[in-house]
Amino acid sequence: MMLLSALKLGTGSSPAQISQRSISPNNSTSTSQFSLHHNSSGSIGSSTPTSLHPQSSVSTFKQSPNLLNGNGSLLDNTMPGGIPTPGTPNSKAKDNSHFVKIVVALYPFKAIEGGDLSLEKNAEYEVIDDSQEHWWKVKDAMGNVGYIPSNYVKPKALLGLERYEWYVGDMSRQRAESLLKQGDKEGCFVVRKSSTKGLYTLSLHTKVPQSHVKHYHIKQNARGEYYLSEKHCCETIPDLINYHRHNSGGLACRLKSSPCDRPVPPTAGLSHDKWEIHPMELMLMEELGSGQFGVVRRGKWRGSIDTAVKMMKEGTMSEDDFIEEAKVMTKLQHPNLVQLYGVCSKHRPIYIVTEYMKHGSLLNYLRRHETTLIGNMGLLLDMCIQVSKGMAYLERHNYIHRDLAARNCLVGSENVVKVADFGLARYVLDDQYTSSGGTKFPIKWAPPEVLNYTRFSSKSDVWAYGVLMWEVFTCGKMPYGRLKNTEVVERVQRGIILEKPKSCAKEIYDVMKKCWSHGPEERPSFRVLKEQLALVAQTLTD
Repeated sequence: MMLLSALKLGTGSSPAQISQRSISPNNSTSTSQFSLHHNSSGSIGSSTPTSLHPQSSVSTFKQSPNLLNGNGSLLDNTMPGGIPTPGTPNSKAKDNSHFVKIVVALYPFKAIEGGDLSLEKNAEYEVIDDSQEHWWKVKDAMGNVGYIPSNYVKPKALLGLERYEWYVGDMSRQRAESLLKQGDKEGCFVVRKSSTKGLYTLSLHTKVPQSHVKHYHIKQNARGEYYLSEKHCCETIPDLINYHRHNSGGLACRLKSSPCDRPVPPTAGLSHDKWEIHPMELMLMEELGSGQFGVVRRGKWRGSIDTAVKMMKEGTMSEDDFIEEAKVMTKLQHPNLVQLYGVCSKHRPIYIVTEYMKHGSLLNYLRRHETTLIGNMGLLLDMCIQVSKGMAYLERHNYIHRDLAARNCLVGSENVVKVADFGLARYVLDDQYTSSGGTKFPIKWAPPEVLNYTRFSSKSDVWAYGVLMWEVFTCGKMPYGRLKNTEVVERVQRGIILEKPKSCAKEIYDVMKKCWSHGPEERPSFRVLKEQLALVAQTLTD
């Protein structure tokens, strides 16, 4: 399990002075919709809208694309390029408030806190209020009303292959292979989105002639029918899967089973309005790790939800500021971010309660499995892509990590990799945990502007991400080897970068080098990195 690392924020600068902080998105006041950007000197820069939660309503409104002119003929109310003329569509919006939104549960959910409602998998629910992003108020078939996690349901009108156990959505080729090989069962299969947009791929584990995974593109003919072999066409993908359950029909073997139930995703907080957790609700179990901040232990919340509990040593962090920030951080939710469930702040020491990731830190995972991972470039690249997706989400919401490294990412089931401890470095108390030599400052992950001026930004995170990629492709080697921090600083300032790892394609190393551009403005954004690496992955696997 990842250990929190101390981070020196710079002589004479308080954490607040160099933070770029997102204000609570659920606060309705106008100030809550802006993020204040602080530069290294503490002055406030421009404000930009950063609403994390676009408000939606159970009522739907349709824009009328056309209006009648004076003689009764249709008048096009769009400007060149299809942009609506200001004021026309919304001012004529049609009220469909009678519209009922029905959702279907993809996962079961057990209501524990008052005001929540349990979900039964595949059951339908009527949405009463979906104005909050992460928790919706719904009514079940019996008339019971309560809050449910919005990421556990999907609108019935949009429900496609998600209803089937064998569909795994955005799972990469490498993760699909890893998942299917774990069970080592002949005929075990999944259907996933293809790297080519709009298409699907069937991944099938076979033992003929030896144990391996084959991938088949699901194609369509001119009549819109789906097929894996042109001789056997079906009207829908489920029909096609059903056909090949009974007939191999050109496949390596018959389709027999899907690996297991989809893992239930974490919720944004443990209930619809809960971020403060009472220590008595937590059952603490084995120790997962320890460090200068305290101990990390596995826990169970109210006997039902696995958690990781960081028990912070007193005096290690700016507690009041962090507690305020935790209210916002529980609302940050992405498949590649470790979910913050809440904090125990009424007692000391403070507990930070997060999602539990069973394989621990990415750094230790890479070192433990080096012999099997070092030659699997596709799987290593997939780990990097997952981190880039989590970081692109933080970038979009103006969150800076400040301590991105393999030690601060965690690995869960199905080779899922998630970014942990984003934003926590801001609350470290300098005088407690940084020696005069600055030995605890993550020098080897820091770009020139952080080393020289303590200027953190999403682009300093990009530099650190390049170093993380290097860690991944060396399976956990220490960047710059045994060089002292002073030697590393000198190299970075002279523009000397890390060498290409042996098991790394030139195209991947080229991306790393872009992350290490000397000027922040020359480095790509995480959004661009994510897209570039997806293209590299496609060329490596096609």
